Amino acid sequence: MHRSLRFVLALLAVSLCTVTAPQSARADDALTLIAGNPTPGFFDTLELVADGAGFYKAEHLNVTKEYSTNQSTATQLVASGKADVLTTTVEPVLSGYEKGIRLQFFLSRQPHYSYVLAVLAGSPIRDLSGFAGATLGEGNFGSTGEVAAESMLAGAGVKRGDYSFVPIGVGAQGLSAIASKRVDGVIFPVLEIVRDSVAGNLTFRTWRHPILKDIGNVGFAATPDTLRVKADVLQRFSRAIVKAAVFVRTNPEAAARLYLVGSGQKATPEAVRDTAHMYRLLRDDLLAADPADKRIGAISGKNLELYSRYMVDYGFAHEVAPASALATDRFIAFANDFDRPAFVRYAAAFH
Repeated sequence: MHRSLRFVLALLAVSLCTVTAPQSARADDALTLIAGNPTPGFFDTLELVADGAGFYKAEHLNVTKEYSTNQSTATQLVASGKADVLTTTVEPVLSGYEKGIRLQFFLSRQPHYSYVLAVLAGSPIRDLSGFAGATLGEGNFGSTGEVAAESMLAGAGVKRGDYSFVPIGVGAQGLSAIASKRVDGVIFPVLEIVRDSVAGNLTFRTWRHPILKDIGNVGFAATPDTLRVKADVLQRFSRAIVKAAVFVRTNPEAAARLYLVGSGQKATPEAVRDTAHMYRLLRDDLLAADPADKRIGAISGKNLELYSRYMVDYGFAHEVAPASALATDRFIAFANDFDRPAFVRYAAAFH
């Protein structure tokens, strides 16, 4: 064979090997989340669904979620680089700002402010002015729900000295205080109200803050350095979470099973039924209220700055944190960039 022909054939063989040789699988990128609660809770649903349904794996992520004894400890771990992402309410980030801790939200976990004023449906209190002389239960003394309660009642002409707060705990303890009418009303996260309504077969009358109601105060935050260095990882994480939100909205029963198993609970038919029922009751307070929305998970820095001002006005913080330091939407477009109709069909058929 002519030397030049052998050379051409050799090049062709190398080219064919290069094209047809199997490519090595892409390694999963590691990401560590930490929560300010000691065990998985209801609002860890998105992470547990993203893990259990394989959305992390589809984004080539190896996500580890750890749980801390309190939000202050969890905040410090993320600020010091010992964890990547903090899952938290807004308040520790706002209070940390004045201490020099810089964390920025990049994804919301809920679209509305958590706290609502509530009374039992049979209560004589029918409007905000009726809270004059009332005893208001709260989860623990000095909870940030007092910000909402005080500003709402002040707008109705009810002064701070006209009512009192008393800690009653949450869960079964709080439910007992409400059902036995040891308090006239509560300032509770809407999740607790829904949980108590299901567990105690109770009906509530509720009031949302007229200004804060559209400020989601729970989300995912990271340091500016992590947002920069792990931008590609965080945008894929954000997409997995947005998919989980659409999944919960589309198929509450499947989401309930994934949540229960992921949080170490038994997925009995009764537990799945009750959890799915809570998802439906909370549908407007969870992400993806509109599954077609292309801004699912967006969190507004301007809104958080407004809330920061309320925190200062009512003595829960001393310095207003600026919008630019509090939130970014740099990952939102990527997070929402997937075939929504096809995914909804997939989620609806998931068992």
